[in-house]
Amino acid sequence: MAQLDTLDIIVLVALLLGTVAYFTKGTYWAVQKDPYATSLANGSASKAGKSRNILEKMQETGKNCVVFYGSQTGTAEDYASRIAKEGSSRFGLKTMTADLEEYDYENLDQFPDDCLAVFVLATYGEGEPTDNAVEFYEFIGGEDVSFSEKGGADGEPLGSMKYVAFGLGNNTYEHYNSMVRNVTKYLDRLGAKRIGEAGEGDDGAGTMEEDFLAWKEPMWTALADAMNLEEREAIYEPVFEVTEKPEMSAEDDTVYLGEPNKNHLEGASKGPYNAHNPYIAPITESTEIFQDKERNCLHLEVDISESNLSYTTGDHIAVWPTNSGREVDRFLRIINMQDKKDTVITVKGLDATAKVPFPSPTTYEAAVRYHMEIGAPVSRQMVDSLAQFAPNEDIKNEMSRIGKDKDLFAEKVSSKRFNIAQFLESFGQKWDKIPFSFFIEGIHKLQPRYYSISSSSLAQKKKIAITAVVTSEASEGSDHVVKGVTTNYLLALKEKQHGAANPDPHGLEYALTGPRNKYDGIHVPVHVRHSNFKLPSDPAKPIIMVGPGSGVAPFRGFVQERAEQKKKGENVGKTILFFGCRKEKEDFIYREQWEQWGEDLGDSFELITAFSRDGVNKVYVQHRLKEKAEEVNKLLEQKAYFYVCGDAANMARDVSDVLCGIISEKRGVSKQKGEEIVKGMRAANQYQEDVWS
Repeated sequence: MAQLDTLDIIVLVALLLGTVAYFTKGTYWAVQKDPYATSLANGSASKAGKSRNILEKMQETGKNCVVFYGSQTGTAEDYASRIAKEGSSRFGLKTMTADLEEYDYENLDQFPDDCLAVFVLATYGEGEPTDNAVEFYEFIGGEDVSFSEKGGADGEPLGSMKYVAFGLGNNTYEHYNSMVRNVTKYLDRLGAKRIGEAGEGDDGAGTMEEDFLAWKEPMWTALADAMNLEEREAIYEPVFEVTEKPEMSAEDDTVYLGEPNKNHLEGASKGPYNAHNPYIAPITESTEIFQDKERNCLHLEVDISESNLSYTTGDHIAVWPTNSGREVDRFLRIINMQDKKDTVITVKGLDATAKVPFPSPTTYEAAVRYHMEIGAPVSRQMVDSLAQFAPNEDIKNEMSRIGKDKDLFAEKVSSKRFNIAQFLESFGQKWDKIPFSFFIEGIHKLQPRYYSISSSSLAQKKKIAITAVVTSEASEGSDHVVKGVTTNYLLALKEKQHGAANPDPHGLEYALTGPRNKYDGIHVPVHVRHSNFKLPSDPAKPIIMVGPGSGVAPFRGFVQERAEQKKKGENVGKTILFFGCRKEKEDFIYREQWEQWGEDLGDSFELITAFSRDGVNKVYVQHRLKEKAEEVNKLLEQKAYFYVCGDAANMARDVSDVLCGIISEKRGVSKQKGEEIVKGMRAANQYQEDVWS
């Protein structure tokens, strides 16, 4: 037999790999999807559950209304679920929700004219689609968009589609609600028939919920007229079936006690680690960096060397929180289920399209602690829906009044920032008539919290730094204090790492060792989200950074990176950081490190501080920016990159206004021209923001 030469072997290996790829469909290297989203546990393991053909799925499951969502943090998904639920209960529509990334769109030209499409679309960052909506957005907005039958030739390939749309945005960003605005423009251009006005919710103004409710009612009225729908009395119809399993023990190794998926349950966690599959990262360092006894700011570093995770400077790290024991107990106590907290339950979708938001079998306590956003402010629509389960008629009537009256709701609920259990508790009675399925459907899934990474991947490739101010805010006119779920969890972990006998600084009782003690040894579940907030590729380019408070986090990474580049002999451009805080002696974070990196960078680094409460007059970063107008303008003329991180509603907007004024004054142009120049900088990625409301 002739010996195989090297080329023969290469060809055979290539053929073998191709065969494996074909038959495994990427099983071994594809990005891991939600491992229980299509499991038997939620009743959607049918052929229809796996199809990427949305029309086929609608037909097989008997649906006439599909609610598509583009969601980054889960809020748009929640609104989509609420629309689907209400369409079913009030108007008898056969509804389903659909994650935009799970379907193909070439056959939307065949969308039945007796069906309805709903689009609930969040805008992410600087006018970008959410991660799960990227492919849809690029397809529907393409100049040469081509459909299965009509191909766009007659100009109205979507002429049979009726749709409504709601957007989630933030007015502090320049491209406010651009997703819903652009998608409706594209759909209209392709001939789709929009019913009513597209709604726009504003997270920046804090009116998202009221914007949604104000849009929803006229939308249903217009829809009922357009599609001849008859409204009926809304009755609660569960989407999920919750079955208690008294024969099973919570100690059974098949019962999920907070593990996010089967691999974690079996103790064999493996990558890829992502938004469906966290890495349980060891915390290698945790320190308090405020000198203020009344407030906390944490610096933590997590080790990712044993994972496949990687990051680049400017990315975000997602921390997966757990609810505090205090709030879990409050929730179970008010619905009279504290004695059943360890009862094993299974959760199953009563519809083939229903997605159970967590794996089962599990327990009531595990579901509440690890998977339900019980600490979130209660919504007015939730209050109205809960009235039907009130313990007596008086409370039912009061709940209905609060749920229907915007001003009364503001006075009794939102001004106090009650979560659901705190609100129910205020009536002084147990609420034991509410089905647990109602909470699974009505309460958001507990979401990871994203933090700007405050380290440089060049300087420390395998360690990610987090900078977080611990949230503890008193409600106006009330003794009620809102405790941030994730930052207080991290604070307790820091206390534990430093040997505290009772690592529970605020009596919140976090389960620090995780389900079945799998997080012991000071671990936290994380994944990395890549960001467009980046340093220029050429380190010689000058940069100007504005980051007060914990908004300085990504700039710590930027400066650390530039110091490392300088050490390696690279030419590093001017690096200016505007940092502000309350008091120099209390919250001037990373002071020693700025000094060290300043020595490393020499004249190319300049730190400009603003301490708002150290003098008679309050001085903020925007004031310091104006004082440095000459230098700032000169650097911008040299194509310096300009970065802002922190509070969007006030600081970021003020900084933008000051910059427009600087350009106008120093270049002798009108304020309008200055604004146009800044707008051009944004478009060219020369002006970047990483801000929050």
